[in-house]
Amino acid sequence: MSDIVTAAAGTELGGIAGWAVSLMESIGGPGAGIAVAAENFFPPLPSEIILPLAGFTASQGGFSLASALFWTTLGSVLGALGLYWLGKKLGRDRMYAAVDRMPFVSTDDLSKADEWFVRHGRSAVFFGRMIPLVRSGISVPAGVSGMPVLQFLLYTTLGSLLWNTIFVLAGYFLGENWHYVEDYASVFQYVVIGLIAVAVVVLVTKRVRRRRRSDA
Repeated sequence: MSDIVTAAAGTELGGIAGWAVSLMESIGGPGAGIAVAAENFFPPLPSEIILPLAGFTASQGGFSLASALFWTTLGSVLGALGLYWLGKKLGRDRMYAAVDRMPFVSTDDLSKADEWFVRHGRSAVFFGRMIPLVRSGISVPAGVSGMPVLQFLLYTTLGSLLWNTIFVLAGYFLGENWHYVEDYASVFQYVVIGLIAVAVVVLVTKRVRRRRRSDA
């Protein structure tokens, strides 16, 4: 499969894309899985690049489309499982102790978030796997809250499979124009970052006002 992607794309790929390509060229579908698994621990490795590349490589005969979907989804699940166990190891007590030392966030806030996750954890894990930035982090509160591991695996697999299928198929059918997917995905990511930033500002503002009222 030597240089399938770089030759068809008409340019030498570097950075994250180049690293993902080298993995896929070296070991095929499992290479795509390793790259996606690594994204869970290193969010700067965006699946919005890796997944379309895997689909494009499949379209060029590097490996089958089914292999691309299988390995990328397996990588997503294994990476998420690692963060789930990290959250489980951390536990509620350590999480509360850490939050208690943080400014602008109280243990009451964490308690409310914990209660919300207990009620809506399945939906949070399923849809969280399809939201940039949240995709990696959602596994930690699942572990902290004590979500049953089989339940976590089910909803993580379903959410990851849906997300991966969209991007792998996009790369598969776009061919050498696979990189267009990244452009559109970047817009979505910026929107998510903006919404998270607004939410943080609102939270901090409310917390500051509450403290001022209590001190008055």
